[in-house]
Amino acid sequence: MLTRLSIRDVVLIERLDLSFHGSLSVLTGETGAGKSILLDALGLALGDRGQASLVRSGAERAQVTAEFDLSPDHPALTLIAAREIAVETPLILRRVLGADGRSRAFVNDQPVSIGLLAEVGALLVEIHGQHETRGLLNPATHRAVLDTAGGHGALVDKTIAAHAALVAAERAEAEACDTLAAARRDDDYIRHAVAELESFRPEPGEEAALDAERRFLMAGGKMREALESAHQVLSGEADVEDALSRALRLLDRHRADAAGRFDAALGALERAAAEAADAVREIAGAGAALGNDASRVDMVEERLFALRALARKHDVAADDLAGLADRLRARLAALDDEEATLKRLTAATAEARAAFRDAAGALGKARARAATALDAAVARELPPLKLDKARFITRLEPLAEDHWGPSGAERVGFELAANPGSPPGPLQRVASGGELARVMLALRVVLAGAAAAPTLVFDEVDSGISGATAAAVGERLARLGTDMQVLVVTHSPQVAARGMQHLRVEKTSARDSTATSVAELAPDQRREEIARMLAGSRITDEARAAADRLLTGGA
Repeated sequence: MLTRLSIRDVVLIERLDLSFHGSLSVLTGETGAGKSILLDALGLALGDRGQASLVRSGAERAQVTAEFDLSPDHPALTLIAAREIAVETPLILRRVLGADGRSRAFVNDQPVSIGLLAEVGALLVEIHGQHETRGLLNPATHRAVLDTAGGHGALVDKTIAAHAALVAAERAEAEACDTLAAARRDDDYIRHAVAELESFRPEPGEEAALDAERRFLMAGGKMREALESAHQVLSGEADVEDALSRALRLLDRHRADAAGRFDAALGALERAAAEAADAVREIAGAGAALGNDASRVDMVEERLFALRALARKHDVAADDLAGLADRLRARLAALDDEEATLKRLTAATAEARAAFRDAAGALGKARARAATALDAAVARELPPLKLDKARFITRLEPLAEDHWGPSGAERVGFELAANPGSPPGPLQRVASGGELARVMLALRVVLAGAAAAPTLVFDEVDSGISGATAAAVGERLARLGTDMQVLVVTHSPQVAARGMQHLRVEKTSARDSTATSVAELAPDQRREEIARMLAGSRITDEARAAADRLLTGGA
């Protein structure tokens, strides 16, 4: 709840510090005293649009600070924690508005955007007045309010979970459908590529082998010439083998006479003769191995160039062509699996949609029952508030399937038919300011405990009424005050007498200035203020006696 409100340099208020005690607090004062300034200042702290005209004349800036005492699980604390703002109690909202119209906002002394301040403020205070409203007049809140009033928490959670499951199932089905469509688009190409690769039969390492063989074959002519020249040198006019043989025979004739002195030379000649014979044979063999088949060169080149062209076509290395064929065959085999997967996911989506229909249908039926009960309860509250001809209606509008969401399959809206025969419409369009505030009071009395905002503000909810109707308004405000904090700006003594805290707003004028002040009234001061509200400027004993009766009855 709101515990403190500090105002600096706002319109006619130079400096003001207010403390609130909870329950029902009433603010009274003569017309023009500045009660609306208090609400304007509170609105600044809650994120309302700031205008330079709110800054007190002669001041550089206006500043408003509001402190709130909240339960640890309050949504406002959850919101600021999600925005990485320190969660401390009390929660402090501060707004600084410059005379140039520029504005700054703070939550727990951390700078924030005005938008975030407004989000937090909407969770803390609900205002209903002649020219402004927060909370129940926002159609976006009506569905949640009805669900809270109807106790639909479990049904709402089930619907949210069912919708999340449906969204996941639809996403999985869509992805599988896209995958299958892409596979089908590529099916002809893949089959052609597989047939081409199977016909070509590329092997890992084949490119290097073909390239090496081509290089060898291309050099074959020069190698044959070298072999022939070598053979001619060894077997020409100066035959090496014959020369070695002759030398060996000459020395061998004198082997015995040499007494072993020729043995080493003879051994070397024998080895040389054997090696020379081997060399001649190897040269002849190598020449025969080279052959002279020019068609082999053409065949190797054709295979090598075709292999490289195929690799470029598929944008892979030549050695990866065999693996590519395996992968493409696997894709063809997976096509059947993808079709089966899509069928399974389509069935899962249908099941998820049916589950959501069931959950949303159950929630919709519960909402219909709750709407009937809410309309009847509000209808009972309207006659005592001088709204006996008005008719409150909770409208449930089915949504098209493509607009279904985690909140269900219908839109919820609160409407009012202000007069018999008039069509119902949105609350703010069919009721005057005072009527609207009283409708909101009736609705809030019925929905007590279903509000996210712990503080409720009514600005002149008693406008245009008196007597028994004003007493009925006061009684309902007091009833609301047992469940939540209620602040009410009032001109009605019947309402004022119900307050547990009474604040009087006064405006004083000096020669060069006018100022608004607020004072909390003691019991005897309350009696005088209520008597003034009853009698006007001249307070009589009869007015004081009437004030005593109201205070006794409103206690």
